[in-house]
Parts: sequence; structure tokens; C-alpha cells
Amino acid sequence: MYHTIILIGNLGKDPETRFSPSGHPVTTLSVATNRKYRDALGQSVNETSWFHVTIWGKQAEACNTNLHKGSKVLVEGRLTPDPQTGGPRIWKTDGRVNAQYEVTASVVRFLSARNETNGKVAEQDEMDAQNAAIDLDDIPF
Repeated sequence: MYHTIILIGNLGKDPETRFSPSGHPVTTLSVATNRKYRDALGQSVNETSWFHVTIWGKQAEACNTNLHKGSKVLVEGRLTPDPQTGGPRIWKTDGRVNAQYEVTASVVRFLSARNETNGKVAEQDEMDAQNAAIDLDDIPF
């Protein structure tokens, strides 16, 4: 038997790295995926699912170095059920039920640009600033 899960989402916080007793790096990510749809009444519904992703080895180090809160990632891996329930980890906050799914990653792809900050690419910001400085009278056509 075999199963795999593929997620595309954004990090909800910066990666956290620690080391196993044998010295292997382990990085955890909190990944949010969004789904937007219309319900039976035609109302727009935004649904967010949270995934706790664990990465091991060299890929864990790369994730810790290159990712930050808000980074977009593609994660391929396997679901790891909660030993007590056999499903997602469930808890209550202020009377509201929450769930988080555990994923052990086999592949993590970085989808955000390297210099991305607050949803904008730094290089694009530089180009916009240069274009704004151009005097339209200097253009020969």
C-alpha cells in the first residue's frame, strides 16, 4: 500500500530547526492551504487547513536557510496520523474545534522568489523605482 499528499501553501511562521540525538537536522513548517468556494446559498466561503510538516536531513537545513513566514512552498509527503485518534490532531480553543494534519515531507519545493518580502519581489521594487525616475521628455518617440 502507498499514499502521498501534495500541498501548495504558505508558511504561517518561520521554520523551526532542531537536531535529533544522533545529530540529524529536523525542520518543522506550519503550512496553510486555502480553498475558496461558494456554498449552497451562493455565499463565498474561505476555508483554511493547517499542516504541520516535518523535514529531515539536508532538505531540513535548506528549508531553514531559505524559507520564512509567508513563503510559498510545494510539499510532497505522507500523512502521519495522531497515535491517539488515528486522524488529525484535534484541540479546542475558546469553544472552537481546531485540527492540524501531520505530514512527513519527502520533497519540499520553494515557490517564492528568493528576495521576496511581504509579497513583493525586491528586484521588481528596484525596477519600479528606476522607471519612476525616468523623465518622459527624454524618451525619443
